[in-house]
Amino acid sequence: MKKYVTPILALFLGGFALAGHAQSSSSHKGLLWLASHGLDYEIKAGINIGGTSPLPLPQEIRSLDSYSPGLAITLEGNATKWLDAKQKWGLSVGLRLDKKDMDTKATVKNYGMEIFSETGGKIKGLWTGGVKTTVKMSYLTVPVLANYRISNRWKVMAGPYFSYMLNGEFSGNVYEGHLRTPDASGSRVNFEGENKAAYDFSDNLRHFQWGVQVGGEWKAYKHLNVHADLTWGLNDIFQKDFTTVSFAMYPIYLNLGFGYEF
Repeated sequence: MKKYVTPILALFLGGFALAGHAQSSSSHKGLLWLASHGLDYEIKAGINIGGTSPLPLPQEIRSLDSYSPGLAITLEGNATKWLDAKQKWGLSVGLRLDKKDMDTKATVKNYGMEIFSETGGKIKGLWTGGVKTTVKMSYLTVPVLANYRISNRWKVMAGPYFSYMLNGEFSGNVYEGHLRTPDASGSRVNFEGENKAAYDFSDNLRHFQWGVQVGGEWKAYKHLNVHADLTWGLNDIFQKDFTTVSFAMYPIYLNLGFGYEF
C-alpha cells in the first residue's frame, strides 16, 4: 500500500500551491459567495505526537524504559458549514493524510510473543524481559466535527473520525530475557547479551480505525490559524482474530499545527 502515499501527498501539496491562485480577483468572487452562504474552508499542516498503547497498562508491562516519537506529519483540507446567522455553531468535514509513529522499549513479564527463530520459522509463547517496538502507520482520515465559535479568534471542535490504513508497521525485537513456549509452564529459551530475536505483527494490523477528536483553534492573523487536536482511537489496532498480543492497543496522539483559512 506504500505506493499510494506518494500520490496522495502530492495531491495535498498541490492544494497548498493552489492556495496562491485563490487570491486572484476572480477567485475573490467565489470566496465572497462561500462566505455569504456560511461556508469556510481551510488547508492545515501539523505534527502528531503520542503513541499506541493499551489502556490501562496491563500487568504484563512492568515498566516503560524509553519512548521516542517519530516525525509524523499531517496534511488536511476541510470545509465548515455554519448553521446559524451569527456563525456560532457549525459542522466541518475534512480529509487528512495522517501519520502516527513511535519507538518504545519496555520490560515485560509473560507478554504474548511470536518471534523468528534462527532457522527462519516462528516460536510462539510468553516472553519475560526487554521488548523494543516500532510503530509506523499512515492513514487516510475523515474527521466529522461540531464547531463552536467562542469569539472572533477562538473556536473549539469535537466529533468522530474514521480512518483507513494505507500502510502500517508494528515490529521490533526482544532481548535480555526468556521465552516460555507454548505457555508459562513450557520449555524455556534464553536470550542474553547481544542475543536478540525479531518479531513482526504488521500483517495483523486492522485497516479500518475510528475514534474521537477534540481540539481548539486560534486565529493568529486574518487567514492564519493555529490548532491543537487530540485524537483517541476507540478500536484495537489489531485484527479481531489476532491473539498473540492479549490486550487491545489504541492510538492516542496530539496534533499541533497551523492552517490557512480562505
